[in-house]
Amino acid sequence: MHTTTRRAWLRRFGAAAALAALGAPAAHAQQASVLQRVRERGSLRVAVYSDMPPFHVDGRGMDVDLAHALAASLGVKAALLPFPADDNMNDDLRNMVWKGHYLGYGPADVLLHVPVDKALMDANPQVLIFAPYYRERVAIARRLDRVPRLETLAQLAGHPIAVPGQTLAGWLLIGADGGAYREQLTTNWKDGAAAAQALLRGEVDAAAGQSSELESVLQGDARFALTPLPAPQAPRNGWAVGMAVKRDATELAQALQSAINELSTSGSLAQLFARSHVHWQAV
Repeated sequence: MHTTTRRAWLRRFGAAAALAALGAPAAHAQQASVLQRVRERGSLRVAVYSDMPPFHVDGRGMDVDLAHALAASLGVKAALLPFPADDNMNDDLRNMVWKGHYLGYGPADVLLHVPVDKALMDANPQVLIFAPYYRERVAIARRLDRVPRLETLAQLAGHPIAVPGQTLAGWLLIGADGGAYREQLTTNWKDGAAAAQALLRGEVDAAAGQSSELESVLQGDARFALTPLPAPQAPRNGWAVGMAVKRDATELAQALQSAINELSTSGSLAQLFARSHVHWQAV
């Protein structure tokens, strides 16, 4: 399963449940020890997905910048633990948050880019999922000179479209309107950023993927319009991504939640995303 699909636990946005979980009872010594060990070590070990543009590619990206900002809020340095996504989000939480991988890496103090979703929380009682910092959406970008209007997918008839096949955007387009657009699709793209590059090069008239992927490539170019994918099955409000720590690390979770709150209200989070040409709004 592609990393994109692991981010899209699309049923409900569980931020309220996540914040409530921070008040879950735990022994005070356990609460204090996790944050204390981070400060004594002088580093916050942050797990980030490998090769997830624009959040992390080759040591750079929005999650990398966020990791450094979170560490600075605790008075320590960030120690990045890049890792390849496993088959599903439950495996990633086990490997990078509460247990560690059998190959010997992990766990980290905190994992970034975790869907803030009640079903995921219920399935993983060993972790706290909290602090949503971005809302992702399935989107489509198009050349305005080729597709000036896009209220329905039918207006894409006859236009070549780039979309990574093993993603939510790919599945939605492949199955849309009974498969009416399959012959127009090129699906051999690694991710939405690669699909957007094809659009930028003029190889296709439209490209679909995650909104963040498309924005980071097109960078507000006036030749293109970027809108939510007009498919009934696409999640209307997208989904929130946040972070996860071990269940007993409530003091660390509270400190990280406070850091996200401050980054949000101060405008620093918006600036962080803007450096990658991605528009940020409060979640």
